[in-house]
Amino acid sequence: MEHVPVFTNEVLRLLEPHPGGFYVDATADGGGHSLAIIRAIQPTGKLLAIEWDEELFGKLEARLKKECTRSSKNYVLRRTSYTELAMLVRSLTFGPVRGVLFDLGLSSFHLEASRRGFSFQRDEPLDMRYSRDQEETAADVLARRTPGELEGIFHNFGDERYARAIAQTVARERRHRPIRRTGELVEIIRSAVPARALRSRIHFATRVFQALRIAVNREFENIERGLAAAAEVLAPGGRIVAISFHYREDALIKHFFRQPAMREAFTPLVERPLAPSRAEIARNPRARSALLRAYEKIL
Repeated sequence: MEHVPVFTNEVLRLLEPHPGGFYVDATADGGGHSLAIIRAIQPTGKLLAIEWDEELFGKLEARLKKECTRSSKNYVLRRTSYTELAMLVRSLTFGPVRGVLFDLGLSSFHLEASRRGFSFQRDEPLDMRYSRDQEETAADVLARRTPGELEGIFHNFGDERYARAIAQTVARERRHRPIRRTGELVEIIRSAVPARALRSRIHFATRVFQALRIAVNREFENIERGLAAAAEVLAPGGRIVAISFHYREDALIKHFFRQPAMREAFTPLVERPLAPSRAEIARNPRARSALLRAYEKIL
């Protein structure tokens, strides 16, 4: 399943890519936003496209080579985490940077085709890493964390109402056998929650899987580090556009730019986060929970 980018028109309107400018797509994924920016900055602009996932990077590289045959000099690709953004910009002497885009959250590829256990709807190995650069898998987290630490992960990253019961059940079950596959974890969660949770509109495993993914990839920590790196390299008048898919991601973005130093250096471009239109949701159901914030650097 191809990842469909959200807010493409809004990204172009708020990022304002123009010919000759230098821009960063910090989460290039399938290249949808990258391609739109590349087309806007021709003939002399340049895009730095960053993608952490090895498989996605290969697909991105192939797509850009195929679709940008006449504009290959308008982009440079790097496979790393966006937390390394500032180092990349300096090492490449890339700039002045006029805009940085973050499209946070989970790719359709990870759910549908990665075979790494992001979805509870398939029986796959419990990996959940965005990149093999990370040493610890979801199975490792389940095996190594104390029951209290697991409860904290499920509660803090997943808002799981039955975090304690699930954590205790995981701890009990792992004494008998390692928990290595998504199907095993789903059955453990099923046995730990009350019957009413099994009848909920939201699948009973959703929050635990979300929490594990966030913990494995240090997503919340990395968002703050990535925003700080973008703020550091952005030229005055440059813009940061950030798309989130989880209310805590959105809260992290909002609070980052409310810090005293950021309030002095940046001004918001939208009074409230933008939500997708009904037409976009109909076209791309993944957009339903998306929110967009944008800021301009004034110092």
